[in-house]
Amino acid sequence: MLLVKIYYIVKPLLPRKLQLALRKMRIKAKLPLYKNIWPVYRQAGQKPAGWTGWPENKKFALLLTHDVESDYGQDKCERVMAIEERLGFRSAFYFVPERYSVCPVLRRNLVKRGFEVGVHGLKHDGKLYNSRSDFDKRSVKINKYLQEWDCRGFSSPCMLHNLEWTGNLNIQYDISTYDTDPFEPQGGCAGTIFPFCVQGFSNGSYYVEIPYTLPQDFTLFNLMGHTDIDVWIKKLDWIAQHGGMAHLKTHPDYFGFGEANGHREEYPASLYVKFLEYIKDKYTGHYWHVLPNDMADFYSASLTRSANRSIIRPSAILCPTCKRLIEQNSITCFTPFVSNGHTS
Repeated sequence: MLLVKIYYIVKPLLPRKLQLALRKMRIKAKLPLYKNIWPVYRQAGQKPAGWTGWPENKKFALLLTHDVESDYGQDKCERVMAIEERLGFRSAFYFVPERYSVCPVLRRNLVKRGFEVGVHGLKHDGKLYNSRSDFDKRSVKINKYLQEWDCRGFSSPCMLHNLEWTGNLNIQYDISTYDTDPFEPQGGCAGTIFPFCVQGFSNGSYYVEIPYTLPQDFTLFNLMGHTDIDVWIKKLDWIAQHGGMAHLKTHPDYFGFGEANGHREEYPASLYVKFLEYIKDKYTGHYWHVLPNDMADFYSASLTRSANRSIIRPSAILCPTCKRLIEQNSITCFTPFVSNGHTS
């Protein structure tokens, strides 16, 4: 985390091309080391203790979320909505309150059309979790936007996270972790393709953590240079086989619609369309497609019904498998659930 802090201090001084080159070099060096835990981390397929399955006996769950990082991305939200509406999907969009002017008409239109709105950090400067005192100050403002926008979900910029501090936010759920993604700045994994509950606060409250389980678009297409959706398909099929939660987080900022003035970091939006079409063609009738709000409601209710389901603390003990991964690959791992007699 010290290196992460240093990076975000000097980041504004680095040309964008240099930033991307450094991240690409980092991934190229790390990829051979993590081939056994990315994109599939097999232990993440274990079901939580007391698990009784998804509603309606569906094979797996599907969530689509979007982090909107700039005005440029905000301007594309209508087109992303149109794609999903045409194919019969809905998603959640998370906006940065103090990085650009978030359009209230767009927010209202999203909700009216059956989509969801959430908060994506505060400034998107990589400094949200630099210190507890700074986070406490920023959390007051974040809570103000959560109330003003009438939303219950939070997505941390750059996937930086501190599950304990996040309890300061007035949220029902958080989407700032991942089942396995050693290429994010903070690295590590939540180690599960299921949601889990986090507590550890003085008032005994908890929130639902909904890790993303499919590689992010920016990592896959911009940093790794993939030109197809083979990795998404491979991971989706594995998640479906294990009855988990397929959660894809993308960024409208990088969707390319073929305009002459398009950004050089864009990838063809047709790849996203192709993936949604694959889901419909192969799995129609087999997936429970919901918004994060619905997932949080479902998991909170299932927690209440099941005496075996546990709410984890951010500092819970790591299982032997995760300890070995940390020793071998220097990754961080949370403990989302208890299964087979040990914390995983």
